[in-house]
Amino acid sequence: MENLTNYITEILILIFIVITFLQSGIDKITDWKGNIGWLKGHFSKTFLAGQVPLMVGIILILEVIAGLMALVGIFYIISSGQTEIALYANILAAVTLLMLLFGQRVAKDYAGAFTIVGYFIVVILGVTLLS
Repeated sequence: MENLTNYITEILILIFIVITFLQSGIDKITDWKGNIGWLKGHFSKTFLAGQVPLMVGIILILEVIAGLMALVGIFYIISSGQTEIALYANILAAVTLLMLLFGQRVAKDYAGAFTIVGYFIVVILGVTLLS
């Protein structure tokens, strides 16, 4: 129980990653065609237009891995105080968000890119606290 209180901020950030990334990954799995269709339109006037299914697949894999790593990281922090997996989960989440930010900027969806910044700040706080 001591690890829970000593690492409460880090655990809350990891819970944030679990919810955000696993929900997003599950949404991509359950509505693959809908996501691909919408994103094809979103990127239709960019150099990424022909790469949408590949990009979504890569993001899906990274989101699920980051979410599961965050879940495992919570377990390790609570059970032993070990933070290494939690740090890697935050780093992977940050890289994934940077990829999403790049896509939004290429698509000239500046409002969407701005939304990602809020997520990125939370994740970078996690990286900072766990480093």
